[in-house]
Amino acid sequence: MAMSHARSPRLKPLLDTVPPGFMVDTPWLRSRGIDPKSIHNYVARGWLERIVRGVYRRPLPEGAQIGFVESWAIPLLSLQWIMKYPVHLGGESALDVAGYGHNLSLGGRPRVQFYGEVPSWLTRLPMQTEIVVRRRILFADDPFGIDDASPDAVGNQPMAGVWRWPLRTSSPERAILEALDELPRNTTFENLDRIFEGLVSLRPKRLDALLTACRSVKVRRLFFVFADRHGHAWRKHLDTSRIDFGAGPRAFAEGGRLHPTYRIYVPEAFLPDAQQVAYGDA
Repeated sequence: MAMSHARSPRLKPLLDTVPPGFMVDTPWLRSRGIDPKSIHNYVARGWLERIVRGVYRRPLPEGAQIGFVESWAIPLLSLQWIMKYPVHLGGESALDVAGYGHNLSLGGRPRVQFYGEVPSWLTRLPMQTEIVVRRRILFADDPFGIDDASPDAVGNQPMAGVWRWPLRTSSPERAILEALDELPRNTTFENLDRIFEGLVSLRPKRLDALLTACRSVKVRRLFFVFADRHGHAWRKHLDTSRIDFGAGPRAFAEGGRLHPTYRIYVPEAFLPDAQQVAYGDA
């Protein structure tokens, strides 16, 4: 639709802030003095388009296309950089973006994991991807280990890299701990084992800090089950004396056996070999 109509004084700042293809919600528009009548007018004149109730996207230029249902990156970047929600990509989804792959859905739609505060409309967006939202409780809402990934990291997502906004995402060191917290309900030992195999370049100092800050005994114990199993070079630089492993055994995997070092029940295939020398006592 042609945009030759007179524009309100608040329209230009809106168009300057929201790139084509990106979105905002009603609270954000109202915070900029755009009332419901004006929102309705902008939609009628083609300056905004309604996605779901209370959520609007700036239309793309005529002839351009974007597979909205294919792109989780557009909503996430809109939340992070336009609406300023404290949310990041985490867990196995962050590991996928970092190139570690193996994020296999346990049936149903592909899943992507957002961590933090999000508006209720997010999960109502018409997408083929299932957005799974987790709170940032694993690290007591501490943002340590959340990095700004290169826009090229989401280059396979339509329009995501066009505006060169970095994606706020867990570093591999934080993401693997978030992924371990999903065991056993939302991922598998086998899937994380494949991921751990590729984690050859983790940073020991960052791991030390994250493991110390991590609030889950289960996650700390599981991390070392996998770390000892794969024996990457960074493992010998981790100081287990600073890490609280809690007391007593932890049982959460049905049919598992108790790991002799870390006192947590795991599938039998993840027990250390009798000849394997541990990397120190937990």
